Amino acid sequence: MLKIYKTITESAGPLLVVDGGEGVKYDELVEIETQDGSIKRGKVLEAAKNRAVVQVFEDTRGMNLKNSKAKFLGRTMKFGLSSDVLGRIFDGAGEPKDGGPEVIVEKYLDINGSPINPYAREYPEDFIQTGVSTIDGLNTLVRGQKLPIFSGAGLPHSKLASQIARQAKVRGGEKFSIVFGAMGITFEEAEFFISEFRKTKVLSKSVLFINLADDPVIERITLPRIALTAAEFLAFEKDMHVLVILTDMTNYCEALREVSASRKEVPGRRGYPGYLYTDLSTLYERAGKIKNKKGSITQIPILTMPDDDITHPIPDLSGYITEGQILLSREIHNKGIYPPVDVLPSLSRLKDKGIGEGKTREDHSGVLNQLFAFYARGREVRELALVLGESALTEVDRKYLKFADEFEKRFVSQGYLEDRSIEETLILGWELISILPKEEMKRVKEEHIAKYAKNKAD
Repeated sequence: MLKIYKTITESAGPLLVVDGGEGVKYDELVEIETQDGSIKRGKVLEAAKNRAVVQVFEDTRGMNLKNSKAKFLGRTMKFGLSSDVLGRIFDGAGEPKDGGPEVIVEKYLDINGSPINPYAREYPEDFIQTGVSTIDGLNTLVRGQKLPIFSGAGLPHSKLASQIARQAKVRGGEKFSIVFGAMGITFEEAEFFISEFRKTKVLSKSVLFINLADDPVIERITLPRIALTAAEFLAFEKDMHVLVILTDMTNYCEALREVSASRKEVPGRRGYPGYLYTDLSTLYERAGKIKNKKGSITQIPILTMPDDDITHPIPDLSGYITEGQILLSREIHNKGIYPPVDVLPSLSRLKDKGIGEGKTREDHSGVLNQLFAFYARGREVRELALVLGESALTEVDRKYLKFADEFEKRFVSQGYLEDRSIEETLILGWELISILPKEEMKRVKEEHIAKYAKNKAD
C-alpha cells in the first residue's frame, strides 16, 4: 500500500523534508501533489526514523507546503528501454523531448545500475577510431576505456565532442552506437548538437539526453545515470559497442555541490561534498567490457577546468578514476589550432593494448613514441630560441624547431570535417619524423624506418 503524507515541513532549494515517513527507503521514488493538483517527481535522499529528505526533480518555488502531499511509491527510479530509443532525444528525467511517440518498452532498468564484478570484467584491448590524429595516433582510445577530455571555458570542446560522435567507429563492421548526455548546456549548444547529429545522419544510431541551463538542477544528477543505463542496455542486451560522451561534468559536480549545500553537509575541498570522488566513480566505473558479452561501453566524459586549473577537485579526482586524459590548451587554441590538444600532458594509459599489428599497424607504437620525443625536444628548443635567438641554434636544433612547428600545423591541427583514418595519421607521422635525420630516430625500429621513412637515404 502506498504511503501518503501531508507533513511536508521544510523546503530548501530542490529539497523537501517530510515528517513521519515510516518504512521509507533510500532512493525510493516520490510523487509530490501540489495545491493546484499538479504532480512533481522526486526521490528519497535521506531516510531517518520518522523523517525523509526528498530531492525533487522539478522546480519547487512557489509551492504551498501546507496543502501539498507526498506519496512514496515503494520503488526506485527506472528507465524504460528498447531498441526504439535509438534516434531519439530525451530530457534529463528520461522524458522524450523530440515530439516523437512514447518508447515501446522492452525492459525497465534501475538507473543506478549494478556494480560489475571485477572478475567478470574483460581487459580493454580493441581500437576505436575517432578520426582525430592527436587521439588515434598518440592517445589511442580503447574499447571499454574511460578517457576524459579536460577543457576550459571558451575552448571548443563541444565542437570536438560533436566531431568524435560523428566520426567514431570500430573496425570489423560491428554494431556501434553513441549515447550523448549534455548537462547544464545553453539552448544554443543544444541546438548545435541536435542539428549536427541530424545533419550528419548520426542521430539514427544515437540516443541524446539534453539538460539545459534553465532546466531543474536535479536533472543534471539523474541525466548521466539514465544515459549510462541506456548504454548498458544497448551494450549488454543488444550486443552493441557503445561510446558514451558526457558533457559537461563540471555542471554535474556543481549540481552535487548545490544539493549538498541545501542539505547543510560539511563541505570538502573547495566547497564540494566529501563524497565527490565516490559519486564520480559510480558513473565512470560503468564503462567496460564483460566476459562472454559481445558489447562494450567506452566513456569520454568532458569537463571544463575552473580557471584552467588541472589541480581543481573535478579534474583531479576524474584523473584518479579514469585511464588518462586529453588536455585542451588555451595557448594552442590562441594560435588558431583546432583541436587545441596539448599532447605532452595528455595520456591514454591503455593505448599500448589497442595498437599494433592486427589492430592498427605494426609501426604505431614506435611512431607515437618518436613523435612524443621529437615534439618534447622541439618545445625545449623553441624556449631556448626565445632566450638566445635562432642564430645560436645548431643545424639539428633548427630541424627540431621546424618539426615542432610542422607538428602543430599539420598533425595537431585538422579541420572539423576532416576524418583521418589511422593509416593517414601514421603516414603523416612518418612525414614529420622524416624532418629529422635518421640518426635521431631512436624510438623506431630499423625495419620500420626502411619501410616508411621519407628520408631513407640519410
